[in-house]
Amino acid sequence: MVRPCRHRLGERFTAAWAAHLCGLCLALRKDHGQFARIVTNYDGLLLSVLTEAQAGRTPAARRTAGPCPLRGMRTASVAQGEGARLAAAVSLLLASAKVRDHVADGDGLLARRSVARAARRVAAGWGRAGERGGLAVGFDTAILVDAVDRQLGLEALAGTGTPILTVTEPTETATAAAFAHTAVLAGRPGNAAPLAEAGRLFGRLAHLLDAVEDRAADAACGAWNPLTATGTSPAEARRLAGDALHGIRLALKDVEFADAGLAHLLLVHELRRSVDRAFGTAPACASHRPGPGGAPGWQPGPHGAPGPYGPSGAQPGVPRQPPGGNPYAGDPYAGGAVPPQGGFPGGGGGGGGFGGFGDGPAPRQPEGRRGFWAGCGMFWLLCCTCKLCCAEQYEGPWSRKKREGCCRDCDCGDCDCCPCDC
Repeated sequence: MVRPCRHRLGERFTAAWAAHLCGLCLALRKDHGQFARIVTNYDGLLLSVLTEAQAGRTPAARRTAGPCPLRGMRTASVAQGEGARLAAAVSLLLASAKVRDHVADGDGLLARRSVARAARRVAAGWGRAGERGGLAVGFDTAILVDAVDRQLGLEALAGTGTPILTVTEPTETATAAAFAHTAVLAGRPGNAAPLAEAGRLFGRLAHLLDAVEDRAADAACGAWNPLTATGTSPAEARRLAGDALHGIRLALKDVEFADAGLAHLLLVHELRRSVDRAFGTAPACASHRPGPGGAPGWQPGPHGAPGPYGPSGAQPGVPRQPPGGNPYAGDPYAGGAVPPQGGFPGGGGGGGGFGGFGDGPAPRQPEGRRGFWAGCGMFWLLCCTCKLCCAEQYEGPWSRKKREGCCRDCDCGDCDCCPCDC
């Protein structure tokens, strides 16, 4: 859900973000075996980021990792410690739950009994590994397992008129527990309550955005979707997402951080961008915005020449954060305000799909999800060819939706970057 661009993060935070991503991947390999690295994900590393943000970075929190094909066979400084191990355990448990969910739905190749049996064994192995990893860092994984079990029951009972928050509650509970445990690992128990609130709202957003993103594809193949099943309108979903963004910002104000910089950028600014992408209201980066006469996006000239929106880089109609002062002040989504372009992808906002910007015709819908094993093969192909990091655009290994490489070569000089002192 949180997929930052390195140009918005800047050199310092890009290096820190990559250190946590590689640290999560290597923690999975060390504790759970080579194959477990497939569950590495951007959202899971937030637990490692939050732990370090509270405890502060120490020399023991980093180590030099050997060459890796995904880094162009370069060594790198990567995060290590209990934060990375917690992120690994939670990632395994959630991946196990997702595989079981796909098996239950009979998605793709998983409709075949032999493939489904193999997938169940993989999911069970990941579940056991996640439980062992959680216990190693003092995290009660029963909370996550119980949430997954309750999720299936709630979905079976949900219908038109059921509050959407009833369906998102298990996800909220699971993420709240994981966020709160970072305070325990960092030795700041006073942060547990506000982090639990931030985690609860993050889980709500994760569920809502996933539903928004998959709504059209689910309708096409007849799959269950929480928004369609409960009759939740686009405006209501957008309002709830705006309320969650505002609530996360307020909760983070009560957290005592040693260095809030990266956590603030990811959980405030980048999370807001994720909501805009899902609802098709995000502004395009400079390199993706057409220039004069339909030419490719304008690039800044030498020595900081102004871009298409002038020296300040301010884009008309895009709110900017106030300079200086409290980094959590001035939330444009306070009170659940709905942007005028609000709507589901492909609706009034245009641009459809995750990452649509509302310019030009809506992109063609993906042909259909890949099965579990086909998606795994495509994931490793994307990794080994570095497309996950560097491609301008690539097709999601399972969803087949269009994605952008996290380190793609774009210029974000006129994006809504973080001007606050974080």
